[in-house]
Amino acid sequence: MRIGVMIGAERGDGARKVAKLLADIEWAEAAGMDSAWIPQVPTDFDALTAVALMGARTSRIELGTAVVPLQAQHPIALARQALSAQAAAGGRLALGVGPSHHWIIQDMLGLPYEKPAAYTRDYLEVLRAALNGPGPVDVENGTFQVHNPLDLGPLSPMPVLVAALGPVMLKLAGEHADGTVLWMADERAVAEHVVPRITKAAEEAGRPAPRIVAGVPVCLCEPSRVDEARERANRILGEAEISPNYQRLLEYGDARDVGDLCAAGDEKAIAERFQRFADAGVTDLSVRLLPIGDTRDELVASKYRTREMISELAKGFR
Repeated sequence: MRIGVMIGAERGDGARKVAKLLADIEWAEAAGMDSAWIPQVPTDFDALTAVALMGARTSRIELGTAVVPLQAQHPIALARQALSAQAAAGGRLALGVGPSHHWIIQDMLGLPYEKPAAYTRDYLEVLRAALNGPGPVDVENGTFQVHNPLDLGPLSPMPVLVAALGPVMLKLAGEHADGTVLWMADERAVAEHVVPRITKAAEEAGRPAPRIVAGVPVCLCEPSRVDEARERANRILGEAEISPNYQRLLEYGDARDVGDLCAAGDEKAIAERFQRFADAGVTDLSVRLLPIGDTRDELVASKYRTREMISELAKGFR
């Protein structure tokens, strides 16, 4: 199992965000992390722009989006942006995409959120054709009629990972993508729901074994503060639970909320939790650092302790 870290969605103005992104990715590469995953938060920095910036400051670490909502732009526009970011990153982009949630697409953007799986299938047909360039993209399906020249091509094969939570989306991801990016999936949900479905679909489609990227909050703390860490996870990350997509995913596992998903405690407890995810079939763990403390200084110190511990643990999973 490869260990990565989530980077992005920081508070502050644009200049400070950029400086923070670059400082964090420079640490991640120097610390030997395998990957960095940049979330596309509805109100915050553009993930693919962040990848381009980070790519210019690094030389080895994989840079992934987790994830870009499909409905917000035409697949040709997304392909062009992704190919540009991949070039800036020297071919190290893993493009995570997904149909997002009704409260983002419909409520925030005012766009239709109907038949997201069918829309994703049609979108991927255009996107994959464009990412195989350079050359003309000629695709006609139920959603798109595209006849578009494209002079861009990937520097190296670009993995496309789909946020797939339910059975239909997992089948689609196995058939048409290189894997999935998960959030709110615990070990049981991964082992009994995600891995069997996406792997079977990939095998039947003649595709390689899919990547399973699981996002997990992590807090290094004294055992006596584990409940506090889980309460903090629910307080600052719990908005995801309002989505019916996540609620249905939780039903496949033992976790009832993001606090249950959080890997909290001392180094031994966190290492054991990581191993359970590896045993469940996770190929890539995306760590969401969750500092704990009562003051800003305590939170900063907690963040640094946690990420140094993560970098040490990562060596043992290679």
